[in-house]
Amino acid sequence: MSDVQIMTGNQAAAYGVKLCKVQVISAYPITPSTPVTETISQWVERGELKAEYVRVESEHSVMTVCVAASTVGARTFTSTSSHGLLYMCEQLHWAAGSRLPIVLACVNRGVGAPWSIFNDQQDSISQRDTGWIQIYCRDNQEILDSLIQAYRIAEQVYCPVMVCYDGFVLSHTMMPVEIPDADRVGEFLPPYKPHTILCPEDPRNINPVIFPWQRRDAEGVLRDGYMDMRWKLQHALEWSRDVIVEVCREYAELFGRDHGGMLWTYKTDDAEVLLAGMGSIATEATTAADLLREGGIRAGVVGIRVYRPFPRAEVREAFHKAPAIVVFEKDISYGYEGALSADIKAALYGIGIQTPVHNYIAGLGGRDVKANELAEAVRSSLAAIAGGTREQQTWLNCVTE
Repeated sequence: MSDVQIMTGNQAAAYGVKLCKVQVISAYPITPSTPVTETISQWVERGELKAEYVRVESEHSVMTVCVAASTVGARTFTSTSSHGLLYMCEQLHWAAGSRLPIVLACVNRGVGAPWSIFNDQQDSISQRDTGWIQIYCRDNQEILDSLIQAYRIAEQVYCPVMVCYDGFVLSHTMMPVEIPDADRVGEFLPPYKPHTILCPEDPRNINPVIFPWQRRDAEGVLRDGYMDMRWKLQHALEWSRDVIVEVCREYAELFGRDHGGMLWTYKTDDAEVLLAGMGSIATEATTAADLLREGGIRAGVVGIRVYRPFPRAEVREAFHKAPAIVVFEKDISYGYEGALSADIKAALYGIGIQTPVHNYIAGLGGRDVKANELAEAVRSSLAAIAGGTREQQTWLNCVTE
């Protein structure tokens, strides 16, 4: 039987891990993600979760342990935030290049300098090109459900998955969460059966030094060169779009909750302006859309759930009729604009959809982002677009002098 409890986003993530019967958890504490692995450690200590809990001296070692454990066939997990994720960077690339189905909960937090323990999405956005699938959650229920889906996706396409959610805004906020029945989760997510593992009875090299070109190994088998392996990783992430949509559909059929596959929409059918975002800022945008509609502006929202692989086809379908697009995001690609805004433009402009796109950088370092402020920003952008300003970047609630 399922059970509804009031819990934080971090607790929801921990319950997702427990339901997936993860076998190895590697951990190093960092705010605001620490309660995830703390909760799991208590279950391991009490014998409620039969797993190895490995404490190490740094986040680099955390991901190294996950890589090693996954290489020998274990279902693995860790969580981190901010500089912890950045310290893992080398091993993030190694995990993806090794095609290991590791799942990581990234509790989004600002990156220093200067130091900030509060929320934005700069940490995970900065790692978007490591070869990891990235899922962004809008509430605590989606965190739990996405963790379960992440293992199903990762173990099918052999790519690691990063489940991202906003620090403090979700990680430490209490919400009702339905914990699904463990037996039904087992039906959805069977035990992990790796296609190849390191084993003393069958010794082999994994990830030796590789050459640019294909060459034959000691047994005469023609092996890929470096570029061929890069292409296979790219192809796997492209293919994962179909897998993600199918896994989300199956999950909805079994548990009655559909989080939208690659993206979700809100009141978009008749919208004259579409607001876009990821995570909790997209949820706030739905309230802003309601405020705008009360004032006579038909606004809708497109929430990007999966950022890598980028939902190119779904974005084109969602935005192609919109007269105006306003993107709100908690990151900045320094020297250009917000990463999400740039990717939306690339998807649309690449097929000749020249819709005006205005970009708002908001909420960096935990600065409050309120629905009425988002609504006012949209009104300002619509006035600017009417005056001929097709592209615009604005830092919301920021002293820019």
